[in-house]
Amino acid sequence: MVAYHDEEWGVPSHDDVHLFELLTLEGAQAGLSWSTILRKRDAYRKAFAGFDPDVVARFDGADLERLLADEGIVRNRRKLESAVANARSLLQVREELDSFDAYLWSFVDGTPLVGRWRALSEIPAETAESRALSKDLKRRGFTFVGPTICYSLMQAAGLVNDHTVDCFRFAALTRAS
Repeated sequence: MVAYHDEEWGVPSHDDVHLFELLTLEGAQAGLSWSTILRKRDAYRKAFAGFDPDVVARFDGADLERLLADEGIVRNRRKLESAVANARSLLQVREELDSFDAYLWSFVDGTPLVGRWRALSEIPAETAESRALSKDLKRRGFTFVGPTICYSLMQAAGLVNDHTVDCFRFAALTRAS
């Protein structure tokens, strides 16, 4: 968890594969702890072909059965079906807008939103932006993309800098954006 916080969480990402990975992992995390998902991350990468959405979008029933038998990942049928459906929806977004990256970042006008939180208790679970993203993702056929999951995605992918102001990452990421 410390390495994830110190090196990855909140760093702006513009890579469609990485963004799909984060979307999939955030959906898988629903109802579970993030530490559980991080421990399973390598298994997820293997099971989901490195999170290549072009490959995952072609997963079929046999692939779903393979995923359901994989003890290294969370074997929840709805979450696994969601990941495949989301890959297909991502490809449609990419076809329409050139990249999933451009689509996601349009919800923050291309620049990370900067929270100026003094305590973790001040950080919201969702915002107007995450609600708008959630609504639009659902309209486009994505699932497991409620406003809280969307806000977690926005935080993880650096669309939002929600490190507290006393965290060393706050200043570094604020300067970088």
